[in-house]
Amino acid sequence: MVLALSLSFQRPSSLFEQTRLKDSKKDYNLIIKQQAKLKDDHAILSTHTKMESLDVLPDSTTLPLVLKACVRLNAVDRGKRIHDCVARTDLINDVRVGTALVDFYCKCGFLEDAVNVFGEMRERDLVSWNAMSNGYVGCGCYEEAILLVTRMQKMGLRPNSHTVVALLSACGEVSNLRLGKEIHGFCLRNGLFESGPHVGTALIGFYSDHDVGVSRLVFDMMVVKNVVTWNAMISGYFDIGEYFNALTVFLRMVVDGVDFDSVTILVVIQACAQLGSLKLALQIHAMAAKKYRNSLFIANALLNMYSEIGNLEISRELFDTIPSYDVPLWNSMISTYVEYGYYEEATSLFIRMRKEGIREDERTIVILLSLCEKLADFLKEGKSLHALASKNKMKLDAPLGNALLGLYAEQNCVESVKKVFSEMSHVDVVSYNTLTLAMARNNFRAEAWELFATMRESVVKPNSYTIISILASCEDETCLNIGRSLHGFVIKHGIEINQSLNSALTDMYMSCGDEATARNLFDGYLNRDMISWNALIASYIKNNYANKALLVFNQMISEVEPNSVTFINILSSCTHLANLPQGQCLHAYATRKGSSFGFDLSLANAFISMYARCGSMKNAEKIFESLPRKNIISWNAIITGYGMHGCGYNAIRAFLRMLEDDHRPNGVTFISLLSACSHSGLIEEGLQIFHSMVQDFNITPELAHYGCVVDLLGRGGFLNEAKDFIKLMPIEPDASVWRALLSSSRLHANINEAKSIFEKLVELEPTNAGNYVLISNIYAAAGLRSEVRQIRTRLREKDLKKPPGISWIAVRSQVHSFMVGSRSHPQTDEIYGNLTSLLSSMKDFGYAPDFRWVLHYGVD
Repeated sequence: MVLALSLSFQRPSSLFEQTRLKDSKKDYNLIIKQQAKLKDDHAILSTHTKMESLDVLPDSTTLPLVLKACVRLNAVDRGKRIHDCVARTDLINDVRVGTALVDFYCKCGFLEDAVNVFGEMRERDLVSWNAMSNGYVGCGCYEEAILLVTRMQKMGLRPNSHTVVALLSACGEVSNLRLGKEIHGFCLRNGLFESGPHVGTALIGFYSDHDVGVSRLVFDMMVVKNVVTWNAMISGYFDIGEYFNALTVFLRMVVDGVDFDSVTILVVIQACAQLGSLKLALQIHAMAAKKYRNSLFIANALLNMYSEIGNLEISRELFDTIPSYDVPLWNSMISTYVEYGYYEEATSLFIRMRKEGIREDERTIVILLSLCEKLADFLKEGKSLHALASKNKMKLDAPLGNALLGLYAEQNCVESVKKVFSEMSHVDVVSYNTLTLAMARNNFRAEAWELFATMRESVVKPNSYTIISILASCEDETCLNIGRSLHGFVIKHGIEINQSLNSALTDMYMSCGDEATARNLFDGYLNRDMISWNALIASYIKNNYANKALLVFNQMISEVEPNSVTFINILSSCTHLANLPQGQCLHAYATRKGSSFGFDLSLANAFISMYARCGSMKNAEKIFESLPRKNIISWNAIITGYGMHGCGYNAIRAFLRMLEDDHRPNGVTFISLLSACSHSGLIEEGLQIFHSMVQDFNITPELAHYGCVVDLLGRGGFLNEAKDFIKLMPIEPDASVWRALLSSSRLHANINEAKSIFEKLVELEPTNAGNYVLISNIYAAAGLRSEVRQIRTRLREKDLKKPPGISWIAVRSQVHSFMVGSRSHPQTDEIYGNLTSLLSSMKDFGYAPDFRWVLHYGVD
């Protein structure tokens, strides 16, 4: 009968019809064994269901087959029910059944249940111990696996090849090189290499994490190798970046006539991509296509390979020849276009994808969100994609949710960031970091700190970028204690202190007014490289220590070679201090080092800005005209320079040249142009430029543009027109717009108008002393001493003080700063003596000081 069963068995239904077996335990067990040979898991469970209905139990050889079918079909509840039934019979004491239950629970991820079953087993053999050790390894409990095998040996059982394979995997994961070498020796002494290729393959994988050279020795010594062995050696080379060696092993595999599988070809395709060789890529493509012509998975890998190499033409040809597409293929092709800046092609392909009825997935939306970043109307397009994701009921998991968080955080839409975060099905450390940074950057300090506290109580652990994000909220003296606490948290919890975190901590102390600690922290760095120095210089500049930034630069060049980023940073110090001689020295230094930098357009643009702002427009023009190519920043820099020097027509001519050169202006361009027109009195031209910005270039005006137009009209004496313009603004005017109008009132002595504007400014900026000083100067110029006294009283009552005036002078490469009323300079007596002499000489020549704009605190 058994022979008849094995010959005629096709499906359980036909078996029942053909043989009409009686419902007996023996026959059902035979059926399940035959179904197992055919790997028909559904049939196995169907037969088992029939047995359950007849109250017939599988025997000790069949039950493990049923449990294996449960594992493969993820029928966890079914397996647990079988366990409950078996537990009430003597079968539970059978070592094969106990081992099968351990294996079932381990592979289904229920490690605790597996440990309980293993602990309750009356008898255990080597297979049982191996099942439990494999379970520990599969669930990531590597130390437990090692301890279990040690315990097994104490019980007198000798490890076999299966034990060794699991143990080597555990050793590799915990980097236990010593134990791994001992296992290697054990295998050699006990002839385990002769049992087949799996032990040698496991050793190759183990040594690949530590010394790929030893892996290669093991590989070359192996007499019997299978495809998994070859894959292990190829992957070992690939994982450490030895892509050429990975391909060399693959070619030897082909020459030896070993049939590669999909795992082999996927690793080889990735190695080709990293090498960037089109010739090799085409050869590998031909080999892959021959065996896996209809595999969309392999086609996707090939698309990514050509994308890495940079050959979009072949990528598209391959894409167009594929007879049917899945979403990952569309995503790969769209992603390639986005990566290389072919935004129209990416958009067109997405439209075609939707027309062909292919529904986008979460990955598609993530790719398109990265495309949105390159578009002018970033936020609008991003919101449309968000709406599409919501319409399709996409799950806001970490990748899609984080992409949306990044979209809104980039545009400072904090409420939208918070909303997306609250709707995410799963948040990770990136999610927390993005929300924290968005809050920190937009002055939601308390909420940022509260979120950090919430994160610490969750399963998500903060990393160095979490601390960097929260440190961004520590911007003044009031936050110093919080900043110190965060620094302590980093040390206490062993958070990795990388270069970025070091720089963030230094910047925090600098921003919070503790420059000494910031510098001590920097001086304590073991490896102060160029990036560290650049970060320190940038921090000094950001916190208005321009003169100290120059001193740090002089220290830096004695230790490390500066790069273009260093120069761009330090040039802003020269600009701030109007230190033209220092800027010229930097220019000479950069010219000498030109071969090191190559042509750096960003650096050239920085020199244009420096010369223009330091009063040397000729040098700015000279550099600008010498540029082999220009970008929008170059044009903006020269236009801004002309505006600062009152050369409005030159600024307009430069703008027209820019258009002829096919450069599209941006919002900054128009701010520079409008400012140039304002300073040159070109009212009509300025208004035309403003209208052109909207009508011809489709740029939505921002507050800065409106402020420029108000200043333009006000300087020209058109105060009523400026007021009307403000009333017509589609957005609420901020303090800068009203201040521009107030400054115009000062120029034209319009006292009543000035009073009204000043009160609006006080509402918007109640603590800005500069506004009080401005209105006071207007009153003083009009001779309204009573109003001046009132303003002075209000300043005193509110405890507001105008920052004292400060000026700088560079003498022999050293910057000297002078503050109003300060006598801290070591040469104060000599300086004031010379100043008194100069004032006396000026009076002798008939000079009379103009006190109209001075707020006299000592006189009623």
